[in-house]
This record gives sequence, structure tokens and C-alpha cells, in this order.
Amino acid sequence: MTAKSNNALFAIGQIVRHRNLPFRGVIFDVDPVFANTEEWYSSIPEDVRPRKDQPFYHLFAENSEGTYIAYVSEQNLVEDQSGEPVNHPQLAEMFDGPTEGIYRLRLALRN
Repeated sequence: MTAKSNNALFAIGQIVRHRNLPFRGVIFDVDPVFANTEEWYSSIPEDVRPRKDQPFYHLFAENSEGTYIAYVSEQNLVEDQSGEPVNHPQLAEMFDGPTEGIYRLRLALRN
């Protein structure tokens, strides 16, 4: 499934990278607006804190130190142009691929 969520610029299964930080990942869920804790939001320095009224993406993320789950605002993401797969251990639980740069939801998980 690569259909875009309501007004979301990026799609489930798409490979993206952070605009300013050295990590990339595969989108596995989208919140149409901020849906994390106030504690998480307040931990971001005010001068770089993203707006809450935009899509936020859940990523299977990787950087040079390892893999993790990231929660990132749309304004801080760009499409990854590397053509390289993401090496996150949880990807195979949800996705097949990548095929032509997109991970596809496993058949059993599609609606």
C-alpha cells in the first residue's frame, strides 16, 4: 500500500531521511497531527520545535549507531534518494521489499 494518508506528503512504506539530522527510515504509520506526549514535545529545543498542526510520521529508523523507532514531523523529512535499503530488524514484520525504492505492506497486513 503506498496511498498517501490525508494530506500527508509521504506514504506508508516510503524511505525518507531527516532534513537536518543524520538518519533515515521507512514510514510505518502517520498521524495527521501531533499525537505524542507533551513531555516529548517539550524536550525539543523551542527554536527548532515543529508545529503540531502537520502530519507526524512513525519510522523504522537507522543511523550510523544503530536502529530505533523515530517520530518525525513532516517539515523535517525529505525523500531519500540514495536507492539503498533500510536495515531495520522490524521491517520484515510489516513489509516486503524494497521494490523500486518502496517497501510494500505484507499481504496479511493490508486492509
